[in-house]
Amino acid sequence: MKTRKIFPNTATDQSADAAAAQSVSLPMTPKRRVAFYLRHSTTAQNSDSQLKELHAVATNRGWRVVEIFEDAGVSGAKGRDERKALDAMLKAASRGEFEILCCFSIDRLGRSLQHLITTVNDLHALGIEIFFTQQNIDTTTPSGKLIFNVFASFASFEREMIRSRVVAGIALAKAKGVKLGRPPSVTHQTRNAIEELYKKGMSVKRIAKSLSCGVGTTVMTLKDRGLYA
Repeated sequence: MKTRKIFPNTATDQSADAAAAQSVSLPMTPKRRVAFYLRHSTTAQNSDSQLKELHAVATNRGWRVVEIFEDAGVSGAKGRDERKALDAMLKAASRGEFEILCCFSIDRLGRSLQHLITTVNDLHALGIEIFFTQQNIDTTTPSGKLIFNVFASFASFEREMIRSRVVAGIALAKAKGVKLGRPPSVTHQTRNAIEELYKKGMSVKRIAKSLSCGVGTTVMTLKDRGLYA
């Protein structure tokens, strides 16, 4: 292990023994392990410019690059199941193979706000910090954490708005007399036939078999029409 010595600012006439007594040998702080995630949407593009900038950031910050993940020709709107490198990166994070994820830009990690927040939350749950070079967002800092808390609030607001629109749409459809849900599997003609056959003395099981419908459906039809107790 590399060591370094720290010497105090002593007077020139201080004895060699005193200086030696105050020298301290300390282990060098290990470099933090960083992984890069790269993505470009078409096969005609490449990630060379992204990679160059990420290496510069890692060098300036004293990070050690341990892994590089790249999704080539994949849209950022796609989820983890359709982005092999993203999936591999998250699995590596769960194994503790790196401490920091560095991306060129937010939209490289995801174009869907919901997918982006999910990915970021998954990484934070594993203790992984994130740095986006273009936006200069660093979640190792309080300001970086604040920005992503705001993003999470927007994602929650978006979900609530979608839910509200769905509820309002259902209420409007009901007000217009629209019947919601799966259409009935038994037609009005079949129900009439059930009633007619039952009145002729045919058993419930035979009616169901002859009309290719369920016994339960036959019974419910007869109950609805007051013919079955």
